[in-house]
Amino acid sequence: MARAARLLAAAGVGPARVEAELLAAYVLGVPRGRLALADDLTDDHRARLDELVRRRAAREPLQHLTGRAGFRHLELAVGPGVFVPRPETELLAGWGLEQGRRRPDPLVVDLCSGSGAIALAVAQELPGARVVAVERSPEALAWLRRNAAERAESGDHPIEVVQADVTAPDLLADLVGRVDVLLCNPPYVPVDVVVPPEVAGHDPAEAVFGGADGLAVIRPVISRAAALLRPGGVIGVEHDDTHGRAVPELLAADGRFTAITEHPDLTGRPRYATASRRADGQHAPGATAWQTDSS
Repeated sequence: MARAARLLAAAGVGPARVEAELLAAYVLGVPRGRLALADDLTDDHRARLDELVRRRAAREPLQHLTGRAGFRHLELAVGPGVFVPRPETELLAGWGLEQGRRRPDPLVVDLCSGSGAIALAVAQELPGARVVAVERSPEALAWLRRNAAERAESGDHPIEVVQADVTAPDLLADLVGRVDVLLCNPPYVPVDVVVPPEVAGHDPAEAVFGGADGLAVIRPVISRAAALLRPGGVIGVEHDDTHGRAVPELLAADGRFTAITEHPDLTGRPRYATASRRADGQHAPGATAWQTDSS
């Protein structure tokens, strides 16, 4: 274990000891918390661990090596072709769940669903909700449908999977004016930003980069959300930490939103913006102010 941690640390992987333990637990088929009680590594185990450590040191994502990614109370299947869900997105999902619990039998839409992390978390923790997950990429859709099937077989409320481009002007035309909660973790990294090797070499570029300023997908999503949401419905959209003003300003400029709020992640960086569709259903360009979650 110490040797594995040293190799990972030398390759710039951190926290190295934690990742070494996670890989050893995966090889042994036990939870990380039970490693101290597990049997010693056999020669076969050692060979498998050495190979996994070598691949992780080459910056292959840990989640690709184990085939699973944790998200809230879920373990999701992930691998090449789908964006690996990040812990910070759990904050957006938690906000969406809080909003959904305030509404009877809510209709929740998850745009840019990827592996289905947000949609499946909502379906598990809010079983009375109707949940629609939208994804364009055929490769990501395969993972989304696999995870949706696994969760349904485990007893979670099934979700609806839709293949569509979230920037399409007629997106989810049958749901116009009916959505209670709309959540989106879009591609939002500006194209000239250098990202970690795990992202650059393994996450799909179309799930990471959002045009020159990172807002190429967020702009049409905000416009379409205003049409999809019922009066009083809410939107939550994750964004780059450089977008702490830009996304709230886009929501305000649309004119159909109120209660615009910027939320930080656990490190205090701007992470997602939320807003409510005007209860009167009207359009008032530039009339809405916004605040930070700490205001």
